Amino acid sequence: MDTTLTERYVTAATRHLAPKVREESRTDLEQSIAEAIASRVSMGEEPAAAERATLIDLGDPAVLAAGYSHQPLHLIGPPYYLTWWRLLRKLLAIVPICAAGGVALGQTLDGADIGEILSASITVGLSLIVHLCFWVTLVFFIIERSGVEIDAGWDPDELPVPGADSAKSELIATLVFLGLAAGAVLWDRFGGSMRVDGETMPILNTALWPWLLVLIGLHAVFAVVLQRRGRWDAGLAVANTVLAVVFVSLILNLLVRGALVSPEFLDSGVFEAETLRILGILLGFGVVALWGWSILDGWLKRRRDAR
Repeated sequence: MDTTLTERYVTAATRHLAPKVREESRTDLEQSIAEAIASRVSMGEEPAAAERATLIDLGDPAVLAAGYSHQPLHLIGPPYYLTWWRLLRKLLAIVPICAAGGVALGQTLDGADIGEILSASITVGLSLIVHLCFWVTLVFFIIERSGVEIDAGWDPDELPVPGADSAKSELIATLVFLGLAAGAVLWDRFGGSMRVDGETMPILNTALWPWLLVLIGLHAVFAVVLQRRGRWDAGLAVANTVLAVVFVSLILNLLVRGALVSPEFLDSGVFEAETLRILGILLGFGVVALWGWSILDGWLKRRRDAR
């Protein structure tokens, strides 16, 4: 025997409910549908059209069933969403990059070629992204469905103070750091940083110190301009990126050519060739990580200040 649309709808909306509430919900729903159809028919609609229109207005029966059983139709609800998103965003910003960098460093130390290094690093990074998204979401899904309360909380004392003069403090700290770096370069060039057999010798190639001082000076000028403007704009973000790329390119080029360290230091035999190779790789990765973060931080601050 053919069933009506109403019967099919009511069955779909109540078939997964617990037996103790199914019959009551079925009766209430049938009555509600009948009253809505009768109202439409009284206004001149055909019974079949009135029935169809009423069911369309009620919407998907699965949504109605979720309402009856008080089951959420979202993966992560409003009480947990911000906590989930903040945690996931922080993990995605740190863990895959660190893991991929660690794999790349290990592959480089093992003497792998560039193809193997990129393949292994990308594979690990993408795998971690997938796992982080899945497992963090699963944990919050279980927490929400189990009814556990999470009080993420926040401390009003952490709110930023409008007009706080932090720019000058950052400028002073930056200039002090750059001054120490310039002093170290000059000390290495004219005083020698390494003492071997009673003689002092420079570690860095003596032909590099003017260029290093120029780069340090440019960074100091950039810090002063940033403090005077009081905010990051596109021009400053681009300038910061250019300075970082120039510095990284210089260091990596010198490392690859073996021209970063002075010949006197290399001939001294303080470190074996393999040790120097490992130290050079570690230095290269450290420089890329440090200035890569500087570039990213600059553009993030530019987007923040643009708001």
